[in-house]
Amino acid sequence: MVALLRSCRRLIPHLSACAAAAPSSSSSCAPRARPISRGLRLLPVVLAMAGYSSGSAAEGRRLLFRQLFEKESSTYTYLLADVGDPEKPAVLIDPVDRTVDRDLNLIKELGLKLVYAMNTHVHADHVTGTGLIKTKLPGVKSVIAKVSKAKADHFIEHGDKIYFGNLFLEVRSTPGHTAGCVTYVTGEGDDQPSPRMAFTGDALLIRACGRTDFQGGSSDELYESVSTVEEEVAYNARLTKDKETFKKIMDNLNLAYPKMIDVAVPANLLCGIQDPPPSKV
Repeated sequence: MVALLRSCRRLIPHLSACAAAAPSSSSSCAPRARPISRGLRLLPVVLAMAGYSSGSAAEGRRLLFRQLFEKESSTYTYLLADVGDPEKPAVLIDPVDRTVDRDLNLIKELGLKLVYAMNTHVHADHVTGTGLIKTKLPGVKSVIAKVSKAKADHFIEHGDKIYFGNLFLEVRSTPGHTAGCVTYVTGEGDDQPSPRMAFTGDALLIRACGRTDFQGGSSDELYESVSTVEEEVAYNARLTKDKETFKKIMDNLNLAYPKMIDVAVPANLLCGIQDPPPSKV
């Protein structure tokens, strides 16, 4: 197993600590698990509303960072922007349909230009806000993993880079929760944010990890994807076990059928907006 992000020192799980035991879901990407990184640590929630420094003082670049919460599905949405760029280009990671107006109002208040609305995977616990955002801001491009087979404007694969201004996110394939999960990692370089951050979707939760019993999930792949994360290896009740014990735990969670899956997955495969039903004659 190769540690892909050795220089990273921070990790931001997609769901809150209080939702660590809650089920979640998604869809597809690369067939081989990609470890998130050795030596990563959790970024305290206290930084959620803080600006985030990046680059040299001479360059004057700065990453604006906001953490937003949707309580019904316990989902964190992340807003990142390069406010050193004149247009202040921004990306929104894992938006939820119910909070689109809130998110867009914040983007307007901050004077940002939203470029990408991105998903870490095809969610099963909520409907993504990407499709709704596109109806309100037609210039925004939706992003998702190519292998997810979901509808989007821009399909990504492991190793791709997504630029917003002078900043960028690297794509890491981290399957296991579903076959198509990816992790977005802030770029590496003197002109990029430090410490680096990883947005894991539902692959890794605080002291837990996403379920693996549907949508191409695999406990074997998930273990390989996340088991090099330093703090979770030390304290996660599942990941502290050996691989075979971990697989037994994941295979015997006996979680309830996700209440939103029959609505969320079909909608999310269509970028959050389903085709209207045919009219009755």
